[in-house]
Amino acid sequence: MFQTSEGKVCAMNVQLKNEFQFYLEHQEELVKKYNGKVLVIKNQEVIGAYDTEILALQEATKTHPLGTFLIQKCEPG
Repeated sequence: MFQTSEGKVCAMNVQLKNEFQFYLEHQEELVKKYNGKVLVIKNQEVIGAYDTEILALQEATKTHPLGTFLIQKCEPG
C-alpha cells in the first residue's frame, strides 16, 4: 500500500513492483546487454527488447495481458 499526493491509499501491483525490483537489481548487466532498448520484463525475466515503448507494448500484449508485465527503458542509472 502507498499513499498518493491526494492522500488516497492505493494497493501497488506486487507483480509489477517485483519486476521493477528485478530491473534495479540487474540494471548494470542489463545495460551492458540492452542499453537504450525498451525491455519487457515478466516473472523476473526479460521477455523482449524493443526500440520504442509503443512497439514493446504492441508485441507484449499479443501474448500477455496488460498489467502482467513491466515495460522499462534500459539505461544507466
